[in-house]
Amino acid sequence: MKKKILGVIILVLTNFTFAQTNTKHVEKLTIRGYKKINKTFIEKLSCIKLNKELDSTDIKEDIIRFQRMPSISKVNYQIVKTDTNNYEIIYDIEENYTLIPSANIFTTNEDEFAYRLGLNEFNLFGKNISLGGFFQRDVFNSYAVNFRAPYLFSRTTGLAINYQNLTTQEPVFFDGGTADYRYNNESIEVLGLYEIDFKNRIEIGGNFFVEDYKYISGGSRPNNINDGDLSNVQKWLIKGIYEYSNIKYTYQYISGFRSLLNLQYVKSTNNLLPDFAIGWNDFFYYKRIGKKGNWANRFRLGLSTNDDSPFAPFSVDNNLNIRGVGNVIDRGTGVAVLNTEYRHTLYEKNWFILQSNAFVDLGSWRNPGGEIGDFGEAQNFRVYPGIGLRFIHKKIYNAIFRIDYGVGITKESTKGLVFGIGQYF
Repeated sequence: MKKKILGVIILVLTNFTFAQTNTKHVEKLTIRGYKKINKTFIEKLSCIKLNKELDSTDIKEDIIRFQRMPSISKVNYQIVKTDTNNYEIIYDIEENYTLIPSANIFTTNEDEFAYRLGLNEFNLFGKNISLGGFFQRDVFNSYAVNFRAPYLFSRTTGLAINYQNLTTQEPVFFDGGTADYRYNNESIEVLGLYEIDFKNRIEIGGNFFVEDYKYISGGSRPNNINDGDLSNVQKWLIKGIYEYSNIKYTYQYISGFRSLLNLQYVKSTNNLLPDFAIGWNDFFYYKRIGKKGNWANRFRLGLSTNDDSPFAPFSVDNNLNIRGVGNVIDRGTGVAVLNTEYRHTLYEKNWFILQSNAFVDLGSWRNPGGEIGDFGEAQNFRVYPGIGLRFIHKKIYNAIFRIDYGVGITKESTKGLVFGIGQYF
């Protein structure tokens, strides 16, 4: 009996030892094809760790993560057996050129013309750090500088700092008519960045800014508003951003779902520009159609504190939501906008891609102090179909020059061209 028990124990131990010695581990991780990217940085971000059991889901996650980065356009991999009967994982990286100019230009049939020119480095020090800025001419001059390092402190934790001095001519919608103001916003923002896991991340931080309104011309102002009342108004805000992303990129083609929630609370030192809370969520859905098609959608739903104020936070604007509509033609305390478009590759050879685009932008707004029913009012609803072209460089990050022409089909609509760098959404 004792011999039988001893035999069973020996058999169990032998099987356990055999299983342990036959478990395949990652012996080596090799990164190839990198030039500007920091190799140590890529190794730190990778789910592949030495002496860890080989798991194909780690490789899949790495490829999706790396191809989301501005510095990388494509990653191929190999699994090679080593002399010790374990595995070497090889990543072959195709880098993007990441020092990128940016440009946004738009006009309407009312002869409006504005532009924004910028320059951004998306892979500073080879560590996926973004540093850039822009100059904007929209009646007045504006500029901004932005810094973003999502992995500055660790594999999950980073920092963003943004400064802007933005000056525009803004319409303000009083009961006595629309008045034009010179609007200036100077701000400094600091955000902490944290990646919860592969698909979820958050940003939390604050912003201190000074707003200044100076009357130019137009409709009569209420008697209780003077220029001095709207000068150098100090404000601060706290904000939180939550993103879920399950997006896959293959050059110009995108597939998957993404949700981006933005919540803010703004504290003011001026009763004419009161405190308010605001929140909106952007939902994105992309689907490949055949070999050359891509269906893209963005739906924004947002609400703010419903003050009956001419300075409502949501605007109807060419470069933000409705192509062809014009420059800040209306404001509201709620927004519901759908952008849907079909992108089709007309020509592709080597690095160059020509893509066509057919779109419909439609949306509605809640009037300041109004009701939810305002979203259904005809005067608040706008529909702008249109067509466009995309000129794409496959080896340069976000090197997409776009031209869109939108034509309004609702009452008192406009039409116009919108130019820019990057897809509209």
